[in-house]
Amino acid sequence: MNINQFLRKFVNYKNRKRLTNKSNFSLISSNCNGAFILHDLGLKFNSPFVNLWLKPKDFIKYLENIEHYKNANMQFIHEDGISYPIGKLDDINIYFQHYKTEEEALSKWIQRTERIDINNIFILFTDRDECTYEDLVRFDNLNFKNKIVFTHIPYPEIKSSFYIKGFESDSSVGFCHEYKNDFSGHRILDQFDYVEWFNRS
Repeated sequence: MNINQFLRKFVNYKNRKRLTNKSNFSLISSNCNGAFILHDLGLKFNSPFVNLWLKPKDFIKYLENIEHYKNANMQFIHEDGISYPIGKLDDINIYFQHYKTEEEALSKWIQRTERIDINNIFILFTDRDECTYEDLVRFDNLNFKNKIVFTHIPYPEIKSSFYIKGFESDSSVGFCHEYKNDFSGHRILDQFDYVEWFNRS
């Protein structure tokens, strides 16, 4: 265990003490950032968006018609160069990067989809995986109260954007779950106070 992993225990302890929202909300995230947040806070996975990722257009399409996709049947497809399961949910692809088998991916997807509380959701999007400015605008226009998109540069006109510092010279946001280089136990995504975000709902 390195120093940041050790210190992370104290960061997580403080954040769990700060968390007052005990409403079993659902966090829908376009990549693994959501899973890291929920795991660090010791919260149940009340949505299937865990250990997987979607391309921006597919993620937004899902959000535009959640009820439809909740009830859609999943099939599995293959793409050259990808060894992990890829689910096709109607017309969107879901990349189950951290699942070993299609059976495991499907089982967890069904189980956690049933837990989604459509009236109590938080949405976390990330400017990566070929995200365009048009995707950011489209996301910003979604009719959800609690939504945030991490961006690699400031977008003051995108009301739901949160600028993650450190990726300005890149074309997108990098891996936010990684630790900062200051031996503090903080992840890059801790620039955003997600505990306060959950609490103010």
